Amino acid sequence: MTVARVERAIVLLSGGLDSATCLAWARREGFRCHTLAIDYGQRHRVELEAARRVSIALGAQDHRQVAVDLRAIGGSALTADLDVPKERSASKIGAGVPITYVPARNSVFLSLALGLGEVLGAYDLVAGMNALDYSGYPDCRPEFVRAFEALAKAGTRAGAEGRSWRIHTPLMALDKAAIVRLGQALGVDFALTHSCYDPAPDGAACGACDACQLRRKGFLEAGADDPTRYAAPQPS
Repeated sequence: MTVARVERAIVLLSGGLDSATCLAWARREGFRCHTLAIDYGQRHRVELEAARRVSIALGAQDHRQVAVDLRAIGGSALTADLDVPKERSASKIGAGVPITYVPARNSVFLSLALGLGEVLGAYDLVAGMNALDYSGYPDCRPEFVRAFEALAKAGTRAGAEGRSWRIHTPLMALDKAAIVRLGQALGVDFALTHSCYDPAPDGAACGACDACQLRRKGFLEAGADDPTRYAAPQPS
């Protein structure tokens, strides 16, 4: 009897709601998942421990953390001495490229996943890009993902030897409520995750940055309890 080969996948795992749902999706699809978190000097480094927790809870084969200090480049409220925007309206969150955009971040992240994939023989990469809630981020759009797939084929030994790379973005067309519902259906414990861009020293979410507002809105619209620990009581 021939045993079907189980494909490996590299899952970029930030520790947030989206990437946790992506890992659960990849596990459901039958991939043997290797998770990769990036310490890029982000002010919300508490998410790195969340990534480790999520990787273990969802049964990844292993978890790696790579350091690439993007503070040396700066240009973002997440990596430089710039204020994280707070209490922005939904219309402002969806308009233009926000100051929380980190220059070349997803290019760097996917490149690292690509390298790990070559080493492990994992030609499927899974990432949580989303073109609805993060429409202002140019590296969260379908055209960026397709362009990177072409780069992967053209710029790797695996590609030169005829291997096809696939970048899976299962959340691309979902709003936050749909992501919450999908994660719940897949058994994600969202209490393990972290999304806030500007957490308190003890890791509590600020409740006012774009990421917190989108997260709260997602749980509310999904009719689900929000397990996030906020630094101060939030309005109902």
